[in-house]
Amino acid sequence: MRVGVLTGGGDCPGLNAVIRGIVRKGVQEYGYDFVGFRDGWRGPLDGDVTRLDIPAVRGILPRGGTILGSSRTNPFQHEGGITRIKENLAKQEVEALVVIGGEDTLGVAARLSDDYGVPCVGVPKTIDNDLSATDYTFGFDTAVGIATEAIDRLHTTAESHMRVLVVEVMGRHTGWIALHSGLAGGANVILIPEQRFDVDQVCAWVTSRFKASYAPIVVVAEGAVPKDGDMVLKDETLDSYGHVRLSGVGEWLAKEIERRTGKEARTTVLGHVQRGGTPSAFDRWLATRFGLHAVDCVRDGDFGTMVALRGTHIVRVPIAEATARLKTVDPALYEEVEVFFG
Repeated sequence: MRVGVLTGGGDCPGLNAVIRGIVRKGVQEYGYDFVGFRDGWRGPLDGDVTRLDIPAVRGILPRGGTILGSSRTNPFQHEGGITRIKENLAKQEVEALVVIGGEDTLGVAARLSDDYGVPCVGVPKTIDNDLSATDYTFGFDTAVGIATEAIDRLHTTAESHMRVLVVEVMGRHTGWIALHSGLAGGANVILIPEQRFDVDQVCAWVTSRFKASYAPIVVVAEGAVPKDGDMVLKDETLDSYGHVRLSGVGEWLAKEIERRTGKEARTTVLGHVQRGGTPSAFDRWLATRFGLHAVDCVRDGDFGTMVALRGTHIVRVPIAEATARLKTVDPALYEEVEVFFG
């Protein structure tokens, strides 16, 4: 049996660990043959493949990024895209496709599997940790660790100059990275997309912090929105899935804080630093287990499903169910950390 593998969407620490787990178990236990499709859905669209065997996946466990490349290609936006994918899969004699991605990449897999009969198995990947069917996605733990270390470092420079430092982290629709890293890093304000924020309240917290002779750290997710305004954007162009390219709220907020409080405020945008580099031990562990169980789904012919973490167990759920809604931060969980604000 020949199995195809692709990685789509934003890159993420742990992608190579998934690929390695898939290939090692598939070759050694089931005798499968593997090909990798390059650059997400562009690979099966254009028939761009590379051979995946055990030598190809040696040494990739600790590597960030993905050896297959990635992209935000949406095949439904291409003329005859689905026909081209089916033809190229047939040409490569691929009988099953393991799709590693987030809500957009897996959303395509769900439609291909349910509506067009393409045998797909999904593996959840996103640093945002916002897929509802799984307790955690790999890449999230690494991103939180990177953001937490940055906040730790910013505390010392903020206090040296007694200025406000606004740290913008990733999080388009959900604030999981902001919440976890902000709490772990001792931030004085955490702003997330699920809760519109009051700029006056933020300024009050900042002022309160200065009264205690400490310099405040404000952590804001890129998708956070003020109560009396719209999403702050530097770039209003859309990607192939209709998403705006976020960034800008941190800079805007720093200027508002400085204007309203008279205190100097600077912005640090962590951006793609959160995606890159060596995956944490937890992300390597989780990604590897996802890869091993994804191959088992292929062996069982359990297509249209995605592997997911529930507690300490890996389970299977329909891809369509997994991508139907986002896992957002519970208001009660956000309220827990508000005791540290100000």
